[in-house]
Amino acid sequence: MSKISNIEDFQNVFFIGVAGVGMSAIAQYLKGIGKEVSGSDRYFHPNEYNKTKEQLETAGIRCFLQDGSGITDQTDLVVVSTAIEDTVFEVQKAKELGIPIIKRSELLSIIAKSKKTIAVAGTSGKSTTSAMLYQILLDAHLEPSIISGAGLTSIIKEGKIGNAAVGKGEWLIIEADESDGSIVQYEPEIGLLLNIDKDHQEIDELIELFTIFKNNTKGLFVVNQSNILAKTLSANPQNDFGFENQDAGYSAQSFDQNGLSLTFELRDQKFQMTSLGRHSVENAAAAIAVAHQIGVDLETCAVSLSKYEGIYRRHQILGQKNGIWVIDDYAHNPAKCAASIKACQPLADKVIAWFQPHGYGPTRFLRKDFVEEISDALRPQDEIWMSEIFYAGGTAVKDISANDLIEDIKKKGKNAHFVEDRNNLLEALRPELNEGTLLLLMGARDPGLENFCKNLFENL
Repeated sequence: MSKISNIEDFQNVFFIGVAGVGMSAIAQYLKGIGKEVSGSDRYFHPNEYNKTKEQLETAGIRCFLQDGSGITDQTDLVVVSTAIEDTVFEVQKAKELGIPIIKRSELLSIIAKSKKTIAVAGTSGKSTTSAMLYQILLDAHLEPSIISGAGLTSIIKEGKIGNAAVGKGEWLIIEADESDGSIVQYEPEIGLLLNIDKDHQEIDELIELFTIFKNNTKGLFVVNQSNILAKTLSANPQNDFGFENQDAGYSAQSFDQNGLSLTFELRDQKFQMTSLGRHSVENAAAAIAVAHQIGVDLETCAVSLSKYEGIYRRHQILGQKNGIWVIDDYAHNPAKCAASIKACQPLADKVIAWFQPHGYGPTRFLRKDFVEEISDALRPQDEIWMSEIFYAGGTAVKDISANDLIEDIKKKGKNAHFVEDRNNLLEALRPELNEGTLLLLMGARDPGLENFCKNLFENL
């Protein structure tokens, strides 16, 4: 079995779990650069419509049921995600045929070596910042490529999944993920570190991973001077960004939120965006800092960000109905949930936030942090509602409930409510939904959330 270490080492590649957001992005990218790409997924069923499958096939990626039929002696590389066990029939077949098997992250690091890569890292904001930076480089005619962890609204409008694009230019933007430790595999031209907050791992583990990432970066390393932990890894504050931070070379000043529009200044250039909250400004400042240092002028950055359309399920405004705004957000760790609630507060007299935690292990690990962060974020008039923990299957010990978090938040004197089944949420909420209320729906990892949020909005 030959070792795959270069993008030229294979032509015909097969993805097990091709419909996942991380896998589909790489599959589309490889197809875009001329590779033969196919894949299977456990969500593909005979005679059943699957939107992702249709979008992949439209992009020229052949899709198969997870029955081994797609792997042939023509296949010269099989890619698996972290979630794929060795017992899967297709893995067994690849082994029998002597086809090299590598993880998604390993393949991404091989792709990254083939381009001038900007790797965006941090515990939150990666997808948003990558999308902003992609938009800026696109508008600066640098024809960038992107492999993202979320769909960009501008690409989704073209009927695509939206999480990948291939440009003719030399720059590739990727997200470097710390949650599975794969961040240590990348050797980017430019490393960007947005923040370090507790998410999947303990802080000291994170610091260790991000330090290796810094040391592996070949050129410019940019960090957030306004994040206590991130700034400890700064290479040069003049290259860094921040929010109202005098130490940073790219500091966002004079931030103002007016409804769904925000403005700020950076290096005497005025910026306006359709977005919410301080965290959006920090992400924008990060994208500007990198773009400016590779030669894009600030005016081009400003024009580009004024047209930026956001990414799918990241503070996505579903609309207003009966005087109630509804926003759908991917927030799933304590810092993100708190930031999301705070970003909505200037827009409404009252924010009702609903959250569906995911996984029993992560919820148990982060219980205290969720309770602290959400309680601190809520104003006296705001409310937090939760439904039961989303469980994707496996052998988890179900010794915690979302109601345990709600009871803890109640003890802190906050308005907190539990509705076990989310399908009963709207009925339970109706008495609370007065004109001028903003309803914020949060959660991740559950493929049914998108439709749940849309249906709730439609039935308001």
